[in-house]
Amino acid sequence: MSGKLDRVILETGSGVSLRGGNYTKAACRAVDDAIHHSSLSFMREMGMDPDTEMVVEVTIGVQDPSAVDVEAVQALLPHGKASVQVVKGGLNVPYPERGYETIIASAAIAAFADLSKFKSA
Repeated sequence: MSGKLDRVILETGSGVSLRGGNYTKAACRAVDDAIHHSSLSFMREMGMDPDTEMVVEVTIGVQDPSAVDVEAVQALLPHGKASVQVVKGGLNVPYPERGYETIIASAAIAAFADLSKFKSA
């Protein structure tokens, strides 16, 4: 990829760990939700390979970013050169009567590709 990268996709998703308090499970479910909102068929139609010509940036929001296994989240991404950043966000919903809290994660997945060869001069 030699030119400036253009954002070609931005998808969002949410995921929940209902009773387990598992931040990684909620994050993975949020990424899975976002991934299943998109199809990358346009890249192949344009003669591009999403595995080698796409950069993927994932941002996960949870209340305890250090509790997310970034490698587990990254393993879900089927295409591209991926990076995962976990930031403070999401929502914890306590249920003290039952002794647990529900973890809600938000995910944003941005995909970038070099579209310069398709732009007119």
